[in-house]
Amino acid sequence: MDKLKITGGARLQGQVRISGAKNSALPAMAASLLTADELVLENIPMVNDILTTRRLLKELGAEVEFSGGSSARLKAATIGSHEAPYELVKTMRASVLVLGPLLARTGKARVSLPGGCAIGARPIDLHIKGFEKLGATVTTEYGYVEATAKRLQGANIVFEKITVTGTENLMMAAALAEGQTTLINAALEPEITDLADLLNKMGAKISGAGTSTITIEGVSSLHGASHSIIPDRIEAGTFLAAGAMTDSDLELTACTPGHLTSIIEKMRAAGANIEEVSGNLRVRGGRWLRSTDISTHEYPGFATDMQAQYMALMTQANGITLITENIFENRFMHASELVRMGANIRIDGSRAVVAGKSRLTGAKVIASDLRASASLVLAGLIAEGETIIDRIYHLDRGYEKIEEKLRAVGAQIERLK
Repeated sequence: MDKLKITGGARLQGQVRISGAKNSALPAMAASLLTADELVLENIPMVNDILTTRRLLKELGAEVEFSGGSSARLKAATIGSHEAPYELVKTMRASVLVLGPLLARTGKARVSLPGGCAIGARPIDLHIKGFEKLGATVTTEYGYVEATAKRLQGANIVFEKITVTGTENLMMAAALAEGQTTLINAALEPEITDLADLLNKMGAKISGAGTSTITIEGVSSLHGASHSIIPDRIEAGTFLAAGAMTDSDLELTACTPGHLTSIIEKMRAAGANIEEVSGNLRVRGGRWLRSTDISTHEYPGFATDMQAQYMALMTQANGITLITENIFENRFMHASELVRMGANIRIDGSRAVVAGKSRLTGAKVIASDLRASASLVLAGLIAEGETIIDRIYHLDRGYEKIEEKLRAVGAQIERLK
């Protein structure tokens, strides 16, 4: 099992190219099941979740070829299987995104329930209710969701709570439904808009993506298309935190600053010098960071996927910071590992109280999930001595060659096999 070894204290300087968004690429790959034609996707991040999705799509009968490091060609000329097995779904909850495309195109789907998740419950009941609204018969037994429908029928679907994957799954299904579908209280994330852009290139008729009400006029078939995945706003936010924590000078290229508004605002309020330069982002210094409270919310609020990294940042801020987690009920597992490195953090239900500035020292730590891994990397960059991070397979799910990117700008970091 791979580990990361980081020797802290190095100042970072240079450019970091931000990869494509994993959370946009995954539904885009699932959308290939909606057509028999070829789909070409550019700016695909080569992370483990993408490789898992390739395995899943091949299991269903699709052809998936990667080339040039970030390009993918996908073609599901025929659907050879209607089942997404537990062995694949258990490693990546986004596998449930094949449910909508399979059901819409073939009239049936059988997808394993994702099971537990380290950061908290993420049930798919809102997906199921939505498919039933579209006219599908859905049953749950033996750990699988089974859905059938002769042809889905358009409907008005009101989400009881905002769900990103639910919005994506039902938007893909409704693209091939008969009649009009309206998704109310839909997610607003840039990844939703990116998927809608792709689907429209494929011949769908979707309007309102990026707002709380999305309208889909169903069509009888979709065709192939080419599409470039948007940049990963969470990776960009992670490197902004790295630059601020290490009092460095980093320029982030190939990013979209408009997707990071809430993150940038909070980091600036905390004392980070962040400016937009010709569409790129530059972060300089953070020597005099000050405590700044955050509460996580659905987009455009502060992203829950940046909460762990922000906590690491606030260990270096002067004062008391309150971090309130409103999305997941168990997303503070990184706190205990940061404490082992010298951080002063107290957990009180859905709130973390961070007292800084703390002197961090290297230690052996264990990553519990994807974003927790990133927070430990950030802490390791400033800790005195050597930090060893175990279970970095979590990190590999969502960050493309993070150690290579950090090493290229001066970090002392290496992967131990």
